[in-house]
Order: sequence, then C-alpha cells, then structure tokens
Amino acid sequence: MADKMATRQAYGKALVELGEKYPQLVVMDADLSKSTMTAEFGKTYPDRFFNMGIAEQNLYASAAGLALSGKIVCASTFAMFASGRAFEIIRNSIGYTKANVKICATHAGITVGEDGASHQTFEDIALMRTIPGMTVINPSDGVSAKKLLEQAVAMNGPCYVRLGRAAVPVFYDAAADITLGKGNTLRDGNDVTVIATGIMVNEAVMASEKLAADGISVRVVDIHTIKPIDAEIIIKAARETKAIVTAEEHSIIGGLGSAVAEVVVKHAPVKIAMVGQQDTYGESGKPDELKKKYKMTADDIAAAVRSVLA
Repeated sequence: MADKMATRQAYGKALVELGEKYPQLVVMDADLSKSTMTAEFGKTYPDRFFNMGIAEQNLYASAAGLALSGKIVCASTFAMFASGRAFEIIRNSIGYTKANVKICATHAGITVGEDGASHQTFEDIALMRTIPGMTVINPSDGVSAKKLLEQAVAMNGPCYVRLGRAAVPVFYDAAADITLGKGNTLRDGNDVTVIATGIMVNEAVMASEKLAADGISVRVVDIHTIKPIDAEIIIKAARETKAIVTAEEHSIIGGLGSAVAEVVVKHAPVKIAMVGQQDTYGESGKPDELKKKYKMTADDIAAAVRSVLA
C-alpha cells in the first residue's frame, strides 16, 4: 500500500476526464465545490457547471430536470445534506422518474472528523438503498472510486456514490478488475469472511493480516456496490467459511450489515457480527481517534472475528 488519496479527490480528477468523453455531462454543486472537488470541472468546462448555492432540494430537482432533458448529471454536496435534506426530491424527482442523475455525495461517515455529529452521516446508505432502482456505490480507495464513477456515468439511471473526506491508502492497482455490482475477493481464507465496504476495506485487510499471525484464515471481500449487491459472492462465503463479519463506516442498521444479512438469511444462514456505527451519533474529533472510539478499526474487526468464532 503506497499513496493515500481521498475518494472525493479521485472523483474530482475523474470528472475532468469524463467531461471530455461525454459532452452531455453536466456537473452541479451546492456551494461546496472546493470541498467536493467539482471545482476543477467548473474551471475546465464552465458552461457545463452550475453552482446552485446552499439549496440542496433545488440542486437535485434541477438535476432531475436536466437529466430528463437528455443530460448526464453528477450533482454533489455533503452526504448529510444529499441523503437527508434532499431525500424527498431524490425519491420523487430522480428515483421515481429514473432520471440519469449521479448523486455524488462526499464527506460521509465518522471521518468527516472535526465537523462533528451534524455532518457525520451514518444513515445515507440505508436511505438510498430503499429507493427503488437506485444503484448504491461505496468505493474503498482512489482507484475504485475512479473506475466505479466511470461505470456509473456510462450506465443510464440514478446512482448514489458515497465519497469520503479523509485520505485513505490506495491498495488497488490501475489494472484491477472492479465491476459495478460484483464484489472483489482481496484475501482468500476458510475460517471466516470479512465483508467490508468503503474505507473499512483497508481496515479489513489489516485485520486479516493480524489474525493470520494467530493462525486464523480470513477471507476479505470488498462490496463496493451495496445495491444491487453481489449475492453470489456472499452466499459462497457463507457456505465456505464458518462465519461472516461485516465492516462499514455507517450505521449497522440498514447498511452493508443489513444488506448482507438479508442475503444470508434467505440462502445460507450463518453467524454474523457487524462492525460499524452502533446506533449512536458521532462527535467532533480527529478521524483516526473517532474510528478508534466508535470501534471501526482493524483491531475492532479482529476482535469481532475472534468473538464470532468463539
């Protein structure tokens, strides 16, 4: 693992490249373009960039209108305000009409850090996956963010793309096969499977290395597409290993853990433990300290593995 990059940074870089490939691509923002990293697209293609101000409902309603007029739209703000403040507009104007809007929401989860509980969203995956026809994507590093955004823009229909504030290790290489709707097995193992999403994938890999030293064989799966979820890779893991631990920088209610449990209970019941936000708000603090306090680290994943195997 070498460089670090925030997934929002990869998003900003990818947008500029996609702008050349897709002349019908329009990017919109809610007065946060320096933070969401859409500013560079605005400089490069000023006639296709719209700052809608701090008015998230208007942002997504206008995005729906442009999409239904034939544009591809990437519309960005912080995840708290996209999924929360604009939920009804996204549901009715984007989801219901199947508008070709990519809701690219940054600053998700506890690693928003010092911005505190009001900005740390743990509910966005849960909310977005309830919308019929909404694809929900949560990249784990800069490479997967770029590859998944390219595929999201190429597909027709609404997507929710969850992006982070903090720089995280880049562990995929540029040649990696990362396909929308298909999980990636990063480590093979037969004792337990850790299924992770977003920035928790790196923590899961580190946990597997710690556990290997104790003779525990851990399979690590990156589920970057929460919806439609890759049921096949989850069922295979449930049948071939003794238990599953899910890991997400999101509430354990309604997120990855819930999505995995829905697959497992139907097809291959097995014991499951969930690492994530435990039905609580966050607080202001440094991202690494918050991850430790709210038990979203490699050590916490390793502890959950030991517990579920005990």
